[in-house]
Amino acid sequence: MSATKRLLKDSLERLKVDELLRGELKEAGFGGVSITKTPMGTQITLNTMRPGRVIGKRGQNIKDISTRIESELGIQNPQIAVVEVEFPELDPHIMASRIAMAMERGVHYRRALFWASRRIMAAGAKGVEITARGKLRSDRHTFEIVREGFIPKAGYPAETQVKTAIVHVKLKSGMVGIKVSIVPPDAEFPDKVTLEGAREISQIIEKAPLTSEEILEEEKEEEEKEEEEPNANTEEERNKRDVP
Repeated sequence: MSATKRLLKDSLERLKVDELLRGELKEAGFGGVSITKTPMGTQITLNTMRPGRVIGKRGQNIKDISTRIESELGIQNPQIAVVEVEFPELDPHIMASRIAMAMERGVHYRRALFWASRRIMAAGAKGVEITARGKLRSDRHTFEIVREGFIPKAGYPAETQVKTAIVHVKLKSGMVGIKVSIVPPDAEFPDKVTLEGAREISQIIEKAPLTSEEILEEEKEEEEKEEEEPNANTEEERNKRDVP
């Protein structure tokens, strides 16, 4: 099998597993899946917000999921590992799923979008963009976008530093697509330059000799102080003389 066919086959397999688990683990805060082929079988890593719900009592849920993946998708000997997401607010899959669940419960879409945006920025993200597309207000297709912070749109930073996820939710009015893009706190951009030894440079600048303008300003300040002090002394002496 050629490399192109192998890539397409692996991508299709990953998409099928992702769709199956996304519907199965909706309540557990599903945050995506990664698949690794090994000689012992297929290693499937689940990122989730609530690992206890995924594992189940005595690992029964994991066994059922493994059986479904093997029987429905034809993946031989799947080995599933569950990983807890440390910061769920910085995971676009989890936040998009939470917005979808809120809209299914009847929460207004604008309230859900702004709530998610505030939570993401409070977690330390450098930027967030949330888009909802579909029949939101009427029978006509429309969209709503919420942006906050810095979001690169093109170039290498947009491809490597922005995490994106898309989730679809079926409402009474129709299908609605939710897209969440997050710039994590550790994202680095080529236009941000940091100098090595910046602290040493600042110390050198503080110890540098004064310029001629700074010297003149200090001399003026000293002269003004000297002029104010004798006036104050004379006033005090006059007050003392006036006192009987």
